[in-house]
Amino acid sequence: MRKFILALALAACVPAVAAAQETQGPVALTEHQIRTRLAEQGYDKVNDLKFSDGVWHADARSADGNRVQVRLDPRTGNVFANELVARLSERDIRASLSAAGYTNIHDVDYEDGLWNAEADDPSGKDVELKINPNNGKVIGAEND
Repeated sequence: MRKFILALALAACVPAVAAAQETQGPVALTEHQIRTRLAEQGYDKVNDLKFSDGVWHADARSADGNRVQVRLDPRTGNVFANELVARLSERDIRASLSAAGYTNIHDVDYEDGLWNAEADDPSGKDVELKINPNNGKVIGAEND
């Protein structure tokens, strides 16, 4: 009977041990994989990449040209920046607007989480644009 009770007690501990290993387990992504994830998400000039406190840490330049500190989930590679950043560069935004028929594109800047630009829309009107920083699509426009 004691063996049976011991077996039950051990079986009850297995889920707790498994959960602890999931949260404190080995790093799933290598340094190379983390650098690749950063590049895929628009970061370059990655410096001081290290693993500590259970996450990857780095300094990097975001697509909008700002220096940021990032933390990455060691299993998924999800990036958490210390400030809002754009995944697309100014060049990407200009190309996206051109492809959408905008001309005379100028005053392109990233502010408060959105790209802003002034341009002539496809019908020739001078407009001020708000652009999604992740896909380059115009999300707002008003006459300038």
